[in-house]
Amino acid sequence: MGWGDLDNGDLLDAMSGGFDVLVTVDKNLPKQQHLVDRPFDVLVLRARANRLADLEPLAMKFEAALQRAQPGTVVEVAG
Repeated sequence: MGWGDLDNGDLLDAMSGGFDVLVTVDKNLPKQQHLVDRPFDVLVLRARANRLADLEPLAMKFEAALQRAQPGTVVEVAG
């Protein structure tokens, strides 16, 4: 989408109206950005590391969180 150079705030603004969910491993994002009024849900994956082997065990919890996604909420998905 050509958004590689966008900072967090600009990225969130660009997402508005075009996406339902932001999935991130940036556990500081909810502390750094105002997410409550955003028209999408934010799912924060919390694993030991950002490697696939560490994230795979979160798959079932991630899927359940995705099914309950609500705009303007932040949900942490942890093992």
